[in-house]
Amino acid sequence: MNERTAPSRTVLLRRGEVHSPADPFATAMVVERGQVAWVGSEGAADAFAEGVDEVIDLDGALVTPAFTDAHVHTTSTGLALTGLDLSGAPSLTAALALVRDFAAARPADRVLLGHGWDAARWPERRAPRRDELDEATGGRPLYLSRIDVHSAVVTTALLDRVPGVRDKAGFTDGEPLTRDAHHAVRAAAFAAVTPAQRTEAQRAALAHAASLGIGSVHECAGPEISSEDDFTGLLRLVAEEPGPRVVGYWAEGGEEGVAKARELGALGAAGDLFVDGSIGSHTACLHEPYADAGHTGTAYLDAVDVAAHVTACTEAGLQAGFHAIGDAAVTTVVEGVRAAADKVGLARVRAARHRVEHAEMLTPETIAAFAELGLTASVQPAFDALWGGEDGMYAQRLGAGRARTLNPFAALLRAGVPLAFGSDSPVTPLDPWGTVRAAAFHRTPGHGVSVRAAFTAHTRGGWRAIGRDDAGVLVPGAPADYAVWRTDALVVQAPDDRVARWSTDPRSGTPGLPDLTPGGDLPVCLRTVVGGRTVFVGPGE
Repeated sequence: MNERTAPSRTVLLRRGEVHSPADPFATAMVVERGQVAWVGSEGAADAFAEGVDEVIDLDGALVTPAFTDAHVHTTSTGLALTGLDLSGAPSLTAALALVRDFAAARPADRVLLGHGWDAARWPERRAPRRDELDEATGGRPLYLSRIDVHSAVVTTALLDRVPGVRDKAGFTDGEPLTRDAHHAVRAAAFAAVTPAQRTEAQRAALAHAASLGIGSVHECAGPEISSEDDFTGLLRLVAEEPGPRVVGYWAEGGEEGVAKARELGALGAAGDLFVDGSIGSHTACLHEPYADAGHTGTAYLDAVDVAAHVTACTEAGLQAGFHAIGDAAVTTVVEGVRAAADKVGLARVRAARHRVEHAEMLTPETIAAFAELGLTASVQPAFDALWGGEDGMYAQRLGAGRARTLNPFAALLRAGVPLAFGSDSPVTPLDPWGTVRAAAFHRTPGHGVSVRAAFTAHTRGGWRAIGRDDAGVLVPGAPADYAVWRTDALVVQAPDDRVARWSTDPRSGTPGLPDLTPGGDLPVCLRTVVGGRTVFVGPGE
């Protein structure tokens, strides 16, 4: 594998394994003018060898569609990659030491930025106090978001930059900031990031995505999350430089949101339009109180708001979408979308493929409603891997019984609800094969899906979520977005043994995928190609 491939060139890849429904035993593929032109066997590949510009010998490597990460915050991901990352800190003491070292190493930063602390996993079981952070930074402005990005701890110097913050909802002295207070300090912190720093962070995030076989990301931006300059800067960057595709969503409600999404070049007024917050920060909106707090979380929108937004988006021909995690928030979305369907027609609402991000606390009734209304569930399997299980954060917040109902991917698929997988990076890392593994080996029995179904949700599912049914799969005519992997023998893994036994029979024609059994090595990306253009080549390739 040599120089970066331009999309106008004709390329033959051969002597590998090509994951394609067009031919489950394919070993070769031809790419021409940025599209898949042919998929087939090694013998037939000889007929193409003379007429192509380049032949790539796969040497047994696996070729798959490139992954789509359906929920990413690109700049925040890049800042986490290049800044202070506390996700690996084993304790509060270790986290404070990392803050101290980071502050010493960045004397010129106007505001210190960090991310990823999770007190639920620390032996101290508490967040850093402001006086501890003041001491660790020498009194400088510091913003540290919790792993779920729905709360943060800050220094006094940053608070002092935000007039009136102590009077805003979500400010309790001595506690992490949530709600309006959090949004205000986050805006102040990110306003201190220079355009050059922002572009550097975006480049870092997209390069990292490409190195993991990710060919597309859905950027979930909005006035409470990032900024218009951040959003348009990212879209401008990807238009000018090779890399993963970026589909932009702008989370602003109603007629104003529709107009702003159009103005900024967004595909929809969707993404993180918050109906509620997160479970970890006690801001997800529940029908019954938290097991470890005497309240039901926070509702940012009601069903009337949802209905108005869905109606406006449907009539404008745009996607609507919402962030909804708690069961009460999901109910609000369902009631609002149904009211919109009563007004503009169910067929128009279904055709728009409106989205719900996260959708963690579902019931049989809300799952059925998602199917009826044509809602796409844009979900993050890594959340279950990180916070699920009998003694995980979900169980601490909700009790083991409610925690076992979360993220029911199998029930969603059985009901016919379209799934699109993502990371919500930097909440959980960009890690596509790890995401597929998390969905297949769910921590709650009965909620997992086959590796094949999970892989589809992380490739073709992301394209379908933006209204494209012709992509995310290696068949003639599809965009040449693919990744090349070094991996061990291919297998078929399914939760049901009988399905797995039949699928591995050659008569079934089921193409294999890497063995993702927990504990084993994940595939290593050798090359990522987007629209026929190589955007990543691994070392030594």
